[in-house]
Amino acid sequence: MIILNRPQTDPYFNLAAEEYLVKNTKKPLFMLWQNTQTVVIGKHQNALKEVNLNYLREKNIPVIRRISGGGTVFHDLGNLNYSFIDFGARESLVNFKKYSQPILEVLQNMGIDAQLVGKSDLKINELKFSGNASHVHKNTVLHHGTLLFTSQLNDLESSIKGKVEDYSDKAVQSNRSTVTNIQSHLKTPMSLQDFKQQIFEHILLTNPNAEKRDFTKEEINEIQKLADTKYKTWEWNFGYSPRYQYNVDIADEKSSLSFMIDVKNGKIEDVIFESKSASVFLELRSIFVGSNHKPDSIAEIYDSNAEWFNTLKIKKSNLIKAFF
Repeated sequence: MIILNRPQTDPYFNLAAEEYLVKNTKKPLFMLWQNTQTVVIGKHQNALKEVNLNYLREKNIPVIRRISGGGTVFHDLGNLNYSFIDFGARESLVNFKKYSQPILEVLQNMGIDAQLVGKSDLKINELKFSGNASHVHKNTVLHHGTLLFTSQLNDLESSIKGKVEDYSDKAVQSNRSTVTNIQSHLKTPMSLQDFKQQIFEHILLTNPNAEKRDFTKEEINEIQKLADTKYKTWEWNFGYSPRYQYNVDIADEKSSLSFMIDVKNGKIEDVIFESKSASVFLELRSIFVGSNHKPDSIAEIYDSNAEWFNTLKIKKSNLIKAFF
């Protein structure tokens, strides 16, 4: 086994590293790593449905889609991520119990009754501190999970409050749980770095032939290229969402409009309304169809049609708010 040192905290680089490594590594790997504040969504989730976009834009917190399935998680520097990359027969690669067990053993050795609950949640006293997910590539599996240690739980809660009721889709939806920080359950306080070291020591104890190494310069260059061309793009993080419909309700001082947008690959394909003869809705269809469902695009639409929106007494800020 290789223990890979990962000091990088850039979330785009770190998510790209997972994909690069699962496709290119030749030996089993174990890694611990951290991100600055980020919301990470599962591969098959509707990004807009899962997050509080207005809060994230205000706090400048990015949303990044990972290659594994499962639900939405929040990363910050009080959270420690762990990853295993392993090989085997394809039908037996996904094994949540196997890869979470070393983490549970570390915590149990500290006197914490941590357990795997359900398929993928690690909990202490029914409070979740870790979400786990897997991705299979050929005969290789990536298993990774979060470890909330001293995370800002208020930011976590605020970041993932999506407007679920306004969406209709077949996307994977997160199961919300009450969360906790590991440090709150320690009998003797320790730093995140000390906790990290305890995990490393346990992995070394159970894998005595493990070797430590850093990323090579070539790996860093390839991972950064992947981060720039995929993980930083709106097309991957939002446009990849499964097809969905969203209820738009525009309420202004003198106007009220309600309709539905049909979105595929992040692009508005149709505007659906009950009164098909109403000229205002036909105009809305001509204006919005073909545009991306993102704030910048809606703002540009308003600016290009400001006179028409003004006749309806619709303000720019209210239009954008109604679409998200």
